[in-house]
Amino acid sequence: MRIRRLDIRACRIAGDAASGDLLRGAKRAEGIEFLVYTMETDCGQRASIFGFAGASALGSAHLAASLRPFFEGRDARDREALWHDFRTQDRFWSHLPIYIYGPLDTCLWLLAAQAAGQPLYKFLGGVRDEVPVYLSSMFHDDADAYIAEALAARDNGFAAYKLHPPGKSIADDLDIHADVRAAVGREFTLASDPVALMTLPEALRYGRGLEELGFAWFEEPMADESLSSLRELTRALDIPVWGTEVIAKHPYSIAECLSTHVVDAVRADVSWSGGVTAVMKTAHLAEAFNVNCELHSTIFHPLELVNLHLCAAIRNCSYLELLCPVEDFAFGLTEPLPVQDGIARLPDTPGLGRDLDWDLIENATVLKI
Repeated sequence: MRIRRLDIRACRIAGDAASGDLLRGAKRAEGIEFLVYTMETDCGQRASIFGFAGASALGSAHLAASLRPFFEGRDARDREALWHDFRTQDRFWSHLPIYIYGPLDTCLWLLAAQAAGQPLYKFLGGVRDEVPVYLSSMFHDDADAYIAEALAARDNGFAAYKLHPPGKSIADDLDIHADVRAAVGREFTLASDPVALMTLPEALRYGRGLEELGFAWFEEPMADESLSSLRELTRALDIPVWGTEVIAKHPYSIAECLSTHVVDAVRADVSWSGGVTAVMKTAHLAEAFNVNCELHSTIFHPLELVNLHLCAAIRNCSYLELLCPVEDFAFGLTEPLPVQDGIARLPDTPGLGRDLDWDLIENATVLKI
């Protein structure tokens, strides 16, 4: 099972593929860019998966393809050795973006699960066959859009709804949160992720406002690397503080966050944290501290499906997160994600459990390396 070939595609779906802002102040009317990785072994096995593209699919494709000599000729079953060897190479030469290695590691795991004839989550060691799903908003301009999405999430059986507020001011954002709470009632689970660079006093004020409104968690109010401020915020607030999704070099970088209680729950995903290997390491490390490892959205549904497999193999994870409107991101697979009435049910076929939509991929490809 030696790796014979690694292909990278830079892809773009043109047009207004997503409503709202993917990033604050960054409309994606020109489309969404992504990568597609394909790994092939000398015994004819193939595995493909989507990847994040950052600011440029073309640039990221060249960076990903720079790892071809690192992988080709290696045994695809040596996932642990490859993961550690990559860490060494990346430190001494590459310094690649946090999103480059994850899809490659995921391909290794998919190859192994396919060869074993097992769904990925069963190959990892299954905990459950169903996972609750919550919906996560884009950045909207006013309360009406959030209210409509929150009501739809509640009425369609989803476990929770998370706001990414517009960030105009703390007072305005808290007013929006109050309007959403009034609309959905006190029983439905709500959360807030301002993706903010607040000061500690600002975050304390914001968090206390969320506590009064009965929100379930408060996510990334300050930069993930602001360890001392986050630690104090976590100590002072009753509402759980979640973080660490953009800290590189999981799980080692997360150890301090767990051992000194920087946050109440850590975040990881197969796209930004270093693939299946890194997420499982982070989740197991968190479990040893009796802390949840909540999986962060990967945006693209093929990667969300990988996240789902990991949710089903991790005991200390509550939900699968999906961006909404879900239909705006429902591309890349020949069948929809297996979500019905707010519950994701794991596929029982080997590997990923769904085929990638190669017609879409071919039409979206702007470069193949």
